[in-house]
Amino acid sequence: MATTTIKGKRVAFLATDGVEEVEYTEPRKAVEAAGGQAELISLEDGEIQAVNHMDKAGTYQVEKTVRDADPEQYDALVLPGGVANPDFLRADEDAVRFVRDFMAAGKPVAAICHGPWTLIEAGVVDGRTLTSWPSLRTDLVNAGATWVDEQVYVDDTLITSRNPDDLPAFCEALVDRLAA
Repeated sequence: MATTTIKGKRVAFLATDGVEEVEYTEPRKAVEAAGGQAELISLEDGEIQAVNHMDKAGTYQVEKTVRDADPEQYDALVLPGGVANPDFLRADEDAVRFVRDFMAAGKPVAAICHGPWTLIEAGVVDGRTLTSWPSLRTDLVNAGATWVDEQVYVDDTLITSRNPDDLPAFCEALVDRLAA
């Protein structure tokens, strides 16, 4: 992955309070290490509170609100997990529209752990194959997806992984897809 370059590529990270810290920080580091530009998009201005499982972790400065973000300005979207984060996102019209617009444009979207909840709400998983945290399996199947238990699964432009242990494969797939 170190030799792969994505110089000039812009990646939106859509997250809010309750984001699993490493599922935000590790993909962001991978994007930046490969020469890409990362931007934290959230529901409100200010900072978001990350978690390490259920415990508070670091806070991160929001770079743009989702209502002011234009998917056309980005080359890819990352949806980190955490239990609360995607639950808040899927209840927000602007966040759901943002995700739907990325998928409609055929741009890479990478979701890990509970991140696919927002994909379900956006109505974009029907006919797709993906993985996630195991408890989302029924939700994904009910939304028309095929669920697989793999560390990373790439279905065209959709990249998914199960949990923080899968981050190396997830980050590599994201950077490789952007470099293609």
